Amino acid sequence: MAKTKLFEAWSFRLQQPAPFDDPKYAGSKSMGFSQYNTSSTAQKSTLHAPTMRALLAYAKLVSATENGQSVDGLGAIGHQGTTYRISEYRSANKTDCVVFNPVTGKFNAAQVEDGTQALKPYSVGAGNGTGSGLLFCLMPVLNEDDEFRQKFQEFVSLLESGWADMDAAFECALTLCDNVYRRIENSKQLGSDGVKISIPTTGNISVITQMAMDSGNYAPTGASYGEFTIMQMSGTPTAKASSFQKEDFVAKYALSNRTLTARELAMVPTLPDWYIIPKEVVRVCEHAKVTTASSQPMRNFLFRGEAGTGKTMGAQAIAAGLNLPYTLMTCSANTEITDLVGQFIPDTNGFHGSTPIEDLPKISDITMHPPSVYMMLTGEYDEEKTEDDVLQKLIEIAVGNLVEKEETPGQRIRYVDTPLVEAIRHGYVCELQEPSCIANPGVLVGLNSLLDNCQVITLPTGERVKRHPDTVIVVTTNSDYSGCRDMNQSVISRMDLIYDMEAPDLNTMVKRVMNVTGFTDEQEATKMAIVVRDVAERCRQTMITDGSCGMREFKSWVLSTMVTHDPYESALSTIISSASADPDNRAELISACLEPQYSRTI
Repeated sequence: MAKTKLFEAWSFRLQQPAPFDDPKYAGSKSMGFSQYNTSSTAQKSTLHAPTMRALLAYAKLVSATENGQSVDGLGAIGHQGTTYRISEYRSANKTDCVVFNPVTGKFNAAQVEDGTQALKPYSVGAGNGTGSGLLFCLMPVLNEDDEFRQKFQEFVSLLESGWADMDAAFECALTLCDNVYRRIENSKQLGSDGVKISIPTTGNISVITQMAMDSGNYAPTGASYGEFTIMQMSGTPTAKASSFQKEDFVAKYALSNRTLTARELAMVPTLPDWYIIPKEVVRVCEHAKVTTASSQPMRNFLFRGEAGTGKTMGAQAIAAGLNLPYTLMTCSANTEITDLVGQFIPDTNGFHGSTPIEDLPKISDITMHPPSVYMMLTGEYDEEKTEDDVLQKLIEIAVGNLVEKEETPGQRIRYVDTPLVEAIRHGYVCELQEPSCIANPGVLVGLNSLLDNCQVITLPTGERVKRHPDTVIVVTTNSDYSGCRDMNQSVISRMDLIYDMEAPDLNTMVKRVMNVTGFTDEQEATKMAIVVRDVAERCRQTMITDGSCGMREFKSWVLSTMVTHDPYESALSTIISSASADPDNRAELISACLEPQYSRTI
């Protein structure tokens, strides 16, 4: 007797899908056993029609995606953060929308008939749903198993060959069906190799309601394969990232009519042509501008997300949209309150020479726009000037100051604003990176006073500084990094908006890296993006936490490939080496993620 509704006796009597509907493939076979088939009696394996339909649908979708073909009508598989697996399974005249929680093993589902938008209940049982939609949603979870993944890759290859070898295809299908059956039915005994699912004995799956979709409770935030067409009806963010034209964004959300100085103009970020402005950045600018006239304008924002999801670039884009100078401050475990509010430094014996030190540009100014800084130093604007030219000019000024220096007895000190205080004083955008790293609880108390709107802070000099009404603070944090802690609740309570920056979907990854690097082979870039995604997912699944694999590593891999013309070789020193320092971990990532797409060059 089956332990789950998916494998009740009626499900084995269903007609097999083509090309496996030949009567010779029916019934139990003494071949095609999974490694999990450890029966002490005669071993048997059987094709299971609902599993076969899910496997065929998934294979067609994966093949079309990886070969750059149209995925229209093939359904979609993705995720909602790290909580849910989400799918749209296409069958005759309808679509099964399914949400699966890997932790609880529970499903939510609804059926939508073609030409309608009504969400109908989904039920598994004889005369009702076959369960193929549920099994289709499980495919990425099942694919975490080495045996399944190897056999599925073989299955896809046979599909792409037009089923040239049906005997091999039949045996491969037997093993896949046996693998799925054993890992679900014996999930308790198999531990981490098992796939726990929970389906009521009635077969009635908890329905996905329209209200749940409209509220964003079930909305895909990324698509692994295919394009969602129904789950995005709620209007919430889905697999495709929203983008906005730069001409409709840059400097369109100014908070006041202030006139910036030449130095401040040079500190306003210039967005590169390749940058795709995400919806979250636009929303921050909209909230900041619209609430300006209120008694409590929204000025503190939090971006959370994994490495490479665009948090820092988003903070710079906010400054561009608000037309405000951008400053940056990075926290660490050793950050003290003096690091936040300012420090006293030696005043070089009280002498500044002909060019006062406070009038010299900061490093952030130089890296932001060297020609503007060069003009500030010399009065001469030249678009060709680089950071090296600016630094050379600064050396000349420093030497000039030393020549003019006069001996003055005694040591003097002076106070220097931090980037955070500078932003509070003058009304800039300040990105505060990783405050969750701060180890001293007392420092967080001081940080809270700096985050309070309209709060007056007292500097070490005794000066009282009131927060400028244009000051915007963007906190960016990555809780997955070593050393990062959960964000302090008192800091979170001072955030006006909090956005979780999701890793970009495949299409966005490819478009972004091609624009940044100048790489022109979209099909190859898509193939590489799949590897990056698989490496990142594998690291999460196997708790490999000593490295990173995201957009930065993807960009490095593409750039290296443009030099070596060998994606495999370049991957070893970019995405693989960045993912982990452990040789065994790297070997696993190469075998599981890289070699399915690329072969080692002899």
